[in-house]
Amino acid sequence: MSLEAYQKTQTATETHSQTEYRIFTEVTRALMEAKDLQKTDKRLHEALHWNRRLWSTLATDCAVEGNKLPDVVRAQIISLSIWVGKYSSQVARGEENIDALINVNRNIMDGLAAQASLMKSDSSAVKEPDMNYSGTSTTV
Repeated sequence: MSLEAYQKTQTATETHSQTEYRIFTEVTRALMEAKDLQKTDKRLHEALHWNRRLWSTLATDCAVEGNKLPDVVRAQIISLSIWVGKYSSQVARGEENIDALINVNRNIMDGLAAQASLMKSDSSAVKEPDMNYSGTSTTV
């Protein structure tokens, strides 16, 4: 199977949250690899630009009417996107370090992972009998 066919299969079977998590992982890895680069290094600017594009895409999606996220969450994502854009410029000028961008992305990834875990536990709503310490059957 070619790499292209594998990638198509992967993206066809991913949930939206899994796709978001995967993209955040890739972008955050690029930021981490760029962490110790000089401010003039092209790879630093490419990683910052990729991160800005990700956040810009999220903000655009949140601004679209019909987005099903709660209004408060949408507003927070848009605010974070604005902050990412401004802070990235400061990093590119050497005024700030990249750690805060990495931490924000990791926090989002933690939230996506928790959401996936909740969705998984909700889908397995059928409770299996569990034996408590007295040996009688109970449901959990």
